[in-house]
Amino acid sequence: MNRVLANESANFLDKTITVAGWVNSRRDHGGLIFIDLRDHSGILQLVVTPETEKAFNLAESVRDEFVLEATGKMRKREKDLINPNIPTGQIELVVSELKLLNKSLPLPVNTHDDGEKSSEEMRLKYRFLDLRRPSMQQVLSRRSEFYRYIRNYMYDHNFTEITTPILANSSPEGARDFLVPSRLHPGKFYALPQAPQQFKQLLMVGGVDRYFQIAPCFRDEDPRADRLYGDFYQLDMEMSFVDDGEVVRSTIEPLFINLATDFGQKKLVLRSEPAKAYLNKSSKIPRLPYDFCMDTYGVDKPDLRYGMELIDLTDVFKDTDFKVFKTPCVKAVCVKNGASLSRKEIDIFTDEARKLGAGGLAYILYTDEGPKSPILKFMSDTEIKNVQKLTSAQPGDAVFFGADERPLVNKVLGELRISFANHFHLKNPDEVAYCWVVDFPFYEWDEKLNKLDFGHNPFSMPKGGLAALEEAKTDTDKLALKADQYDMVMNGYEVCSGAVRNYNPDIMYKVFNILGYNNEYVEARFGGMLNAFKYGAPPHAGCAPGLDRIFMVLEDVENIRDIVAFPKNGSGVDLMMNSPSIVDQSQLDESHLAIIVDED
Repeated sequence: MNRVLANESANFLDKTITVAGWVNSRRDHGGLIFIDLRDHSGILQLVVTPETEKAFNLAESVRDEFVLEATGKMRKREKDLINPNIPTGQIELVVSELKLLNKSLPLPVNTHDDGEKSSEEMRLKYRFLDLRRPSMQQVLSRRSEFYRYIRNYMYDHNFTEITTPILANSSPEGARDFLVPSRLHPGKFYALPQAPQQFKQLLMVGGVDRYFQIAPCFRDEDPRADRLYGDFYQLDMEMSFVDDGEVVRSTIEPLFINLATDFGQKKLVLRSEPAKAYLNKSSKIPRLPYDFCMDTYGVDKPDLRYGMELIDLTDVFKDTDFKVFKTPCVKAVCVKNGASLSRKEIDIFTDEARKLGAGGLAYILYTDEGPKSPILKFMSDTEIKNVQKLTSAQPGDAVFFGADERPLVNKVLGELRISFANHFHLKNPDEVAYCWVVDFPFYEWDEKLNKLDFGHNPFSMPKGGLAALEEAKTDTDKLALKADQYDMVMNGYEVCSGAVRNYNPDIMYKVFNILGYNNEYVEARFGGMLNAFKYGAPPHAGCAPGLDRIFMVLEDVENIRDIVAFPKNGSGVDLMMNSPSIVDQSQLDESHLAIIVDED
């Protein structure tokens, strides 16, 4: 007899069926034994009576998480025994035959969603048990639907799904590589791909018109709440004969919107007024220049579910007598209802500002009696009035200031904007605010190395092409160069990065030459790609949405590890499989490796 799932059992009233699953709970009422049997679809109550002696004797011995198979007849429950808290609460299975499929030891973690939640370390160590929780089963099922939704969209838009190699060459993608030693070629290494970047560009050269895959990517980066350690998945895509990033954005944008509104059942919002100026007629998502983002929000991944933009007050204080504001840049954020903050709470935000590099955190509280602040005595009446006018502060609000070099002011107030939004609960989980961030710097200044470096990666096309590169003589000129690159931001998370690709060998050489790398270096690192570009490479562009992070936002999960079947912990350790681990000396010998022990 075929097994029936718990959520299907209502379709078999008065029929004999077989179900199987884990004992969720067991209740012995003397003459009757009730067992809540759980499978991945839900819970079904079993009723075992003494008339079925063999089944009853077995039911007396079973414990939580024993694996059972039960055969019996479905019936409706008595009215006073209906359980309205579960979908199958109106029915039950009267058992005629009960089979023990396997026993279970006492559980080290809770497999229910109710009761005390086990620690994350224990949940990860016993992940195979933690996955039994109904919420985790739902996550796995929803993730499968998520992938199917995406694949259907890509197929409907004429993309071809193609897989690319996992053993690849090392390439500069902005993070550390995972290296794999070659047994057959001593001293040489493969690298697990940080992204299929080079391969997907080579597919365009190979004549593929539109490519995609749900690609595993590997980066040796420190984990955090929104970033997994080691491996993650992205929707990798590329389009041939495209030399304008807007073509890619307009192609993939409906998928983002549908994932939020249709799949995720979220409301699409855009509450930041300055961002609305960057909407075009055919899009619901603004295109925000990078410089605008940094100047208006202090970050390049702004959350637009709320306003609280950075207001430039430099001109207000250009002739001030207040020494603290005699700086190259003065900005402020107006926090609605901020006057309700206690002195202790203001001190906490001040400490955060200091940790970010500020000297302190000046503020004005607006009350029904007027503005109040320790700094008012240092400001002129005109300055006080202009601050209130430009920030639109009303009674009940608070204005917090930043004064220093512009990049530091943007950084401090940008992070405080996020902290204020968290404190005042401005981030509605039922809403999604998207924006495209465009016109990123092609180069940036590396403070540690005290030299220029790539702002993102060398595979993006610099705006203006070779002519713009040749005209950039000074470091200032080079830092002003823009990449034809774009990110999608979702509720303050960067969830997608893309660009028009650099498919011209001369431009590829030049972007590296500017950083001091000669042509031989470029050929050694990217010879395969460069060689391909010499044989009629079409213009092409693409992007790569990060699926784990998008799914995390859609499922209202704060920790990305909660939406992955087998994640590593915050230290990059797989507690369940005990990896990374020591390997046998014979394996090291085969790979021509030796372990060097650090000496303290």
